[in-house]
Amino acid sequence: MQRTFHRKKGLFVMTDSTAQTVSFPDLLSKPVVAAFDQEHSSADGGALLLQAVDQQLGLSERLAGCLRDGRQAGKVRHGLGELVAQRLFAIALGYPDGNDAGELADDPIHKMLVGRSPVHGDRLASQSTVSRFENAPGAVELYRLVETIADAVLDRHRRRLGRRAKVVTLDFDPTVDPTHGQQAFSFYHGHYRTHCFLPLVGTIQFNRESKQRILCSVLRPGNARAALGLVALLERLLPKVRSAFPKARIRIRLDGGFGTPEVLDFLDELAGVEYVVGLANWAPLKKRAKKAQAEAKRAHRQTGRTTQVFGETAYQTKTSWPHPRRVVYKAEMVDYPGREPQPNLRFVVTNMKRTPKGVYTWYCQRGDAENRIKELKEGLAMDRTSCSSFLANQFRVQLTVAAYVLLQELAQQARHTKYRNAQVTRLREKLLKLPAWVEESVRRVVVHLPASWLGETDWQRVAVAVGATPY
Repeated sequence: MQRTFHRKKGLFVMTDSTAQTVSFPDLLSKPVVAAFDQEHSSADGGALLLQAVDQQLGLSERLAGCLRDGRQAGKVRHGLGELVAQRLFAIALGYPDGNDAGELADDPIHKMLVGRSPVHGDRLASQSTVSRFENAPGAVELYRLVETIADAVLDRHRRRLGRRAKVVTLDFDPTVDPTHGQQAFSFYHGHYRTHCFLPLVGTIQFNRESKQRILCSVLRPGNARAALGLVALLERLLPKVRSAFPKARIRIRLDGGFGTPEVLDFLDELAGVEYVVGLANWAPLKKRAKKAQAEAKRAHRQTGRTTQVFGETAYQTKTSWPHPRRVVYKAEMVDYPGREPQPNLRFVVTNMKRTPKGVYTWYCQRGDAENRIKELKEGLAMDRTSCSSFLANQFRVQLTVAAYVLLQELAQQARHTKYRNAQVTRLREKLLKLPAWVEESVRRVVVHLPASWLGETDWQRVAVAVGATPY
């Protein structure tokens, strides 16, 4: 135990606390002592890169501008801008829970990230303050946040690409967010066999770039059908995309859950927008693809390998489709080693003019959106929606999306290093999670990083890319 004395009502009071030092007597020829006594130090020294990225995008400032502060001005110790930055950077650095706020309140790097003096600045907001902050925004403010994040992404890539953006592709996917409490609008979903929310995630891709960028995400109730809210979201986003890239061709890819009459009718009415939407294996469509499936089967018998046959048909449902639409299909015989070959029949509806194989091949490229969802959930804990209020959980989702915007921009700035294709967890581990000791004088603040760190060259290269000057 460690004894300390503090002054209380004019008296010195002795208290006992758990020792911050441990000894390993047998590791070397002499005892090894580990002491948690390094003041003004942090485990997140590399987060300066993230702060520089945020300054370039102006993201946290934009988000704070969407919120209304209903607190009494004389009692405010943590401004909205500071609270947004505190939560935004904490999520990006791997602290998704508001419970972490108390332990990070005196961290010098985290104080720097919100613009406070790392050594002499006041403590950051506590867990209770963060909790009240997350529960404060209303529906109108959350509406603005979704648009503001999309604006920031589009502005950034308009500056990056300009007229070189010839094709802009939008992908939307639902994902499951399991719940484990009394969260509002959490419902049991038969397909996922759990109580959950069903967020809708939108990504954007430019030209033939392999990686998609996060554009937006909206939390939805657990009983939402796949297409719920998509049309309303597209009505808000498409004018922004057109304004940012007026000369680009816009394409939309959606999986089979979005193939509803409402969505298809909306897409048909859009001028200059191409789309491909997955369809279920309806019996009339299977009948029309029967000849192609037989052809794929014959080709498989001849080659012994997986074979594909593509085709198309003009199809109109009896009641819900007002006119015939172009349906492209893939008839496939899949060869499994040691197993009987299996037929695989797939359909998509489209207004594109490509060949059937070209349409379906392009549609299959939407799979990268699943990687973005994986990063949001596993790298940034977007599914940590544990607040009882649905709006508070919606706010958490928006903060997580904004944190992902910062990390994707960091990866873009690291494109000339070995981290150019790194996912969130690797970026955080290699560029942000660096032990640091912070020293502050009248003239400057010095962040001391490990001299023996192997990634020093790449870190400095990224630092220069985000605005630092070689010293």
